[in-house]
Amino acid sequence: MLKLPESKLYIDGVIRRAAGDRTYEVIGPWTGEVVSKAADASPADVDAAIVAARRAFDKTDWSVKHDYRLELTRKFRDLLLAKRDRLVEIARHEHGAALGAMGPQVDMAIAGLSDYINIFPSIKWEEDRGTRETYGFKTHRVVAYEAAGVVAAITPWNVPLYVNLGKLGAAFLAGCTVVLKGAPNTPSMNYILGEIAQEAGFPAGVLNVITASDPATAGEMLVTDPRVDLISFTGSTAIGRHIMEKGGPTLKRLFLELGGKSCWIVLEDTPDFATMCGRSMVINHAGQGCAITTRLLVPKSRYAEAVAALKAAYAALGDNWGGFDAPTHQMGPVVSKRQLERVLSYIEIGKKEGARLLAGGRARPDKGGGFFVEPTCFVDVTNDMRIAQEEIFGPVLSVIAFEDDEDAIRIANDSIYGLSGLVFSGDVERALRMARRIRTGTIGVNGGLCITGDLPFGGYKHSGIGREWGREGIEELRETKAIGIRR
Repeated sequence: MLKLPESKLYIDGVIRRAAGDRTYEVIGPWTGEVVSKAADASPADVDAAIVAARRAFDKTDWSVKHDYRLELTRKFRDLLLAKRDRLVEIARHEHGAALGAMGPQVDMAIAGLSDYINIFPSIKWEEDRGTRETYGFKTHRVVAYEAAGVVAAITPWNVPLYVNLGKLGAAFLAGCTVVLKGAPNTPSMNYILGEIAQEAGFPAGVLNVITASDPATAGEMLVTDPRVDLISFTGSTAIGRHIMEKGGPTLKRLFLELGGKSCWIVLEDTPDFATMCGRSMVINHAGQGCAITTRLLVPKSRYAEAVAALKAAYAALGDNWGGFDAPTHQMGPVVSKRQLERVLSYIEIGKKEGARLLAGGRARPDKGGGFFVEPTCFVDVTNDMRIAQEEIFGPVLSVIAFEDDEDAIRIANDSIYGLSGLVFSGDVERALRMARRIRTGTIGVNGGLCITGDLPFGGYKHSGIGREWGREGIEELRETKAIGIRR
């Protein structure tokens, strides 16, 4: 028996099956068994979605009816709140989220959309730049801000609702129309947004949702089609590079939120030093998050204490993870057999590189029929090791020693990534000085939250281009037009 209803396509305001009634099976991470079926979009379906989005942008007044868009986005948010229980069930069965991880999976996503709604009144659509005399006559200048056009939103499987709402909320409020293509693993969390858009009364073509078993074919169409104005992509750095290359011939505008290898830095003067080190375990959603801190940097002067604290923390955790009905468990399985094999391969790489396995390191088939791997910690890691440089996307922590503040900054910045991070110190100003010098798009000081719906999110270096969420997220999806009026 399927755990979730079959998901369909949402194109031009109509919920429908894929051409030829094509479907594919969705495997549940907890059991390794089929949990649902999804519409398998054909190239003709993708084309229909692009046509609908293009028409809705070019032939309607959607992009200029600001108050109307705000009203519909509020309805959209209210329906999400009303359907929270269903969203939780989708997150559990489809991408393996534990009940203790529903904050980022569901609640933070909806709260982020509320932040967009609250920010919207501050968005300027026109700015008077005054009059200037040039060449003997006066020109009154106005700068207008307009919707970018048709957005192809290509989203991942790890926190699909959060990422989807980050893109859709900004697009709706900026006045864009959207083709949403989610990951094959998580079709239900994409399809339900089409259902909600229809129930909220969105005009046909403003949102179109497609799912496909082969992410490459649909993604390639969206990235290369000249009718698509902007690609908003969240996923791996490798695919981000590919999108940049393929979008080049049609000069696509790009927003890319890519990988990360962020640092959790605990300075020697941190109160409750051992506690702060122990909290760095990578367990939330099995480490499947681009902004999760997977490198722990601790001072050499207190390295032995940090290792002892971690050993105790992992021992205390024990088997308090991986329970489907456990309300406090933050960690379930990884999303697929392929991801399980990837994580296990990196654990083997860490051993071969000479890092010491302090905790975990094994697959756990006894947890169920799905894709479980233990929370894992390597110590005696050097920053040149692959486990310290490459994004594993699993519950694997690498512990690295540093000499002093300058060395910690050097290690933190010695990465192709720059997405997030944390710095802890008993001296807030010292931690803040360090945070300002770490090249990353978000960073928290002493546990301060730097990732919320009203703040811009994005990365430096290979972690991406542009910003999502906050006022900047809406502005990312707009064009700027200068108008000169001769008086």
